[in-house]
Amino acid sequence: MNSRFPRIASDSTEIHIQGGNQVCDVAKQAAGAVALQEQKILDTEDLLELCIRTEEYCSAFKKFEFFQIVDATDNFSENRNVGCGGFATIYKEPLQGQLPNGLMVAIKRMDVYATVFDFSSEFLLARLQHTNLIRLLGWCIHEKERILVYDFMHKGNLHWHIWETLVHLILDKRNGSLLDWSKRLNIIKGLADGLVYLHKQSMLWIVHRDLKPQNILLDHDMNPKITDFGSARTLSSDVAEERTSSVVGTSGYKAPEYTSRGIYSLKTDVFSFGVMALMIISGRKNTIMEQQGDSVGTLVRDAWQLWNDGRLHELVDPILGGDGFEPAEVMRYAQVALLCAQEDPTDRPTMSDVVALLNFESISLLPDPKQPSDLIKGGAASDKLCTYVSQSSRTIDITITSSAPMSTRVHIIVEPET
Repeated sequence: MNSRFPRIASDSTEIHIQGGNQVCDVAKQAAGAVALQEQKILDTEDLLELCIRTEEYCSAFKKFEFFQIVDATDNFSENRNVGCGGFATIYKEPLQGQLPNGLMVAIKRMDVYATVFDFSSEFLLARLQHTNLIRLLGWCIHEKERILVYDFMHKGNLHWHIWETLVHLILDKRNGSLLDWSKRLNIIKGLADGLVYLHKQSMLWIVHRDLKPQNILLDHDMNPKITDFGSARTLSSDVAEERTSSVVGTSGYKAPEYTSRGIYSLKTDVFSFGVMALMIISGRKNTIMEQQGDSVGTLVRDAWQLWNDGRLHELVDPILGGDGFEPAEVMRYAQVALLCAQEDPTDRPTMSDVVALLNFESISLLPDPKQPSDLIKGGAASDKLCTYVSQSSRTIDITITSSAPMSTRVHIIVEPET
């Protein structure tokens, strides 16, 4: 463990969902039934037994009948489809429908390519109850159908609020749900609290492995909820490392050691948190320039350079207009994010450390983030979406590049209205 970051202690047709605030206190032996080894795949009978056993342990986790799911989704109508990904399709149940008390829920239907493990990994959520984690309400297994039911988050995901809103503002001048500075800080704090719970307070040492803006949902009050636990794994201790031959996750948010060697630990999530915090502050994406030997991404590198030049306050998303935040506060949050996004996992703080560091009043108490390793000169440019935000002119410059012919490339520069 890195000595610079000392350990910081942390203090039926009708279904009735109850125990919403109850914490499911399940023994570790029971948790082991869900914390499967990657190589082990349960058959349907074993999975059904797991569902029933989990329901016995957690009173808030209930079985839904298949006809209820079919009625609620209008037989899985495209009109109820609100998203796809991760071997599943998500459906939204309307406020007045077939499910209990008109509860608004999201229904996750696993597709034919999903393994039973993809399904059972999500069962970790049945045991976890925290204000910054999505709540898993129940399950349904019917023939080949494997379905999970969650709370529905009305404000959508973080990716939309940070990125899609910006695109709408650029292209058609519509007013989006702009995240002001206080909301952004609240999201960063909420994510940190949720990860502390996963890594330490749940006593299961859970590593999410796929933290990204699309997997952060927002409730009515814009509080963040970590979701999509299909890739989550439990560890034997809070300092354990495991290796996998099947690396999951999204480029730009995956830790370097996980991307290159398949090694994951709690510090894997810490890296992803650091990148997301920088993205929330800046409104920028993090592009990995693979051909140039990049392991942390353009956003992390640019943020480190601003920190080194004493200009870290310039990282703030210009769409905020320069109001509503203190430069010292920006520098503290951004510097903590840089500490989290360091290449070597031993240089990263734990999430308990992060919460403590965010509460420091002076950045002079913070360690210095190490400089990212040099890029390979002359490497090919990355064929990915790149974003650059000019801080001085308040010009939003988006360049979309690909391996397609030059005629298909787009370059948009839009000056803000005066």
